Amino acid sequence: MDLQLPRGTRDILPEEVSKWHFLESAFNKVCENYQYEEIRTPIFEHTELFERGVGDSTDIVSKEMYTFLDKGGRSLTLRPEGTASVVRAFVEHKLYGEVSQPIKMYYNEPMFRYERPQGGRQRQFTQMGIEALGSDDPSIDVEVISLAMEFFRKIGLTNIKLVINSLGDKESRLKHREALVAHFEPHIDEFCTECQVRLHKNPLRILDCKKDHDNPLIQSAPSILDFLNEESVAYFENVKKYLTALEIPFEIDPTMVRGLDYYNHTTFEIMSVEEGFGAKTTLCGGGRYHGLVKEFGGPDTPGIGFGIGVERILLALEKAEINIPETKPLEVYVITAQPEAELKAVTLVNKLRQNGISAEKDYLKRKLKAQLKDANRKKAIYTVILGEEELQTGNYQLKNMETGEQEAVSETTIIEKLTNTKEEN
Repeated sequence: MDLQLPRGTRDILPEEVSKWHFLESAFNKVCENYQYEEIRTPIFEHTELFERGVGDSTDIVSKEMYTFLDKGGRSLTLRPEGTASVVRAFVEHKLYGEVSQPIKMYYNEPMFRYERPQGGRQRQFTQMGIEALGSDDPSIDVEVISLAMEFFRKIGLTNIKLVINSLGDKESRLKHREALVAHFEPHIDEFCTECQVRLHKNPLRILDCKKDHDNPLIQSAPSILDFLNEESVAYFENVKKYLTALEIPFEIDPTMVRGLDYYNHTTFEIMSVEEGFGAKTTLCGGGRYHGLVKEFGGPDTPGIGFGIGVERILLALEKAEINIPETKPLEVYVITAQPEAELKAVTLVNKLRQNGISAEKDYLKRKLKAQLKDANRKKAIYTVILGEEELQTGNYQLKNMETGEQEAVSETTIIEKLTNTKEEN
């Protein structure tokens, strides 16, 4: 029996969790400042949701989904990305009928894709993302991008670049599709069997092929920007204008199509340019999708969103040598100098915790010196020492572990002093 982790998964040990808390807290706060509210969707959905929403010509649907039959014979799939589930919830709960529009939501949830594990990407991975549904104003495209950039600024990742593109509206994409077919068809036998299938099914996916990405025909393929109609050009110009007004630098990459079928108009990626980060530099990717709500049975409703891989962000922070602050410092370690002080230690620790003060004590009956070492290992800010004299007088030795200053104070004074210190910080 193999009792080790399945390939492509990992344990997040207690010593690492504080890093996750830091990212989650920063992301939640930025989203709330932008008036996005949290949504939580099921880990698995009906398989058809992703086949119709993500697109059956994508690598995600054709190769990477974890799909199974339940006991009722229904085909279910572990969620490979966040947008389809959020849009399904938007339609199912008729959020399009809410008076206040657009509906702005964020999520932070595990996703599952069967692919080769690599740095910053596992088969079970965590994705933070947002979706804004109900507005086709280009200014909300820029709001979504701005939110992502603000999150990266907040956590200290500044060595990044924004790359944007436009896939245009339906009319523009149709003309571009015809040009792509004409471009690739005479040489399609040079491409992988999957691209040969994609040629007439969805030729745009050829530009996103992992196997043939070095083929010179991809680099020389017709640019979508040459096929944008007047309306699509105006939309993209407004996006660029708003980004410039917010002083958000950007590059335009006409070959960037993203790996999902539902995108149109604005697509974007935020990439790390940190030295030594590796080939997979994308930290955040997203774009606009018109038609997905209608595909799921709702009214014709525009939307835009992005996804951020948490594991990829942690790797970027490590490469940038950004130290993540401790989120849960130990404020007091209560030390017993003799066995008779154990009862008082238990009650004092409990009282400190009830007053919102992080407290700990020894549970291994260690000597005084060993308890002090444990307090140092746990980076306690203060220690309280309970000995015979302290039990008799009711005054306890409160020691600042950084400065070494020590004073005899009452239990009430300890609580007041530590509470005031927290409020000042």
